Amino acid sequence: MTTETREQLIGAVMLVLLVALMVFLNQTRDPQAGATGETRVEALFGQVDGLGLGAEVRMGGVRIGSVVDQRLDAGYRAVVTLGIDPGVSLPKDSSASVQTDGLFGGKFVIIEPGFEEETLASGDRITRTQDAQVVSEILDLIISEGRAALAERRAQAGQAK
Repeated sequence: MTTETREQLIGAVMLVLLVALMVFLNQTRDPQAGATGETRVEALFGQVDGLGLGAEVRMGGVRIGSVVDQRLDAGYRAVVTLGIDPGVSLPKDSSASVQTDGLFGGKFVIIEPGFEEETLASGDRITRTQDAQVVSEILDLIISEGRAALAERRAQAGQAK
């Protein structure tokens, strides 16, 4: 076996492994969008930055549904339709927030259950929401605070001389 043939074989194996990894990662996204019996509720957000169709909806860390649609309303707010599994009942005063799985991970929706006895039905809307945090804005805030602290230390060091 020549060196060139060996390199081609290794490249082919790596390509197959990469494709298998991509297939595995995509299996965790929206395997049953539009499942029968699911409750479809809307959540109104100012910003959903990076939240895609098929993103998980979680409550208490457990997947209870997925994002099945997104659109803008007349006021340019993001209306996200959530498909909630049939066995899950959400109180009418529940809240929703868009979270990130780690620093650069995917986005998902967290539902915090409320305390009302009446539950959400298909077509209802969750209005208590928290928008997605944009990672670049958070990093800019951290950098600006660091620069301010550095400038303050330099100013204090200059006064001490």
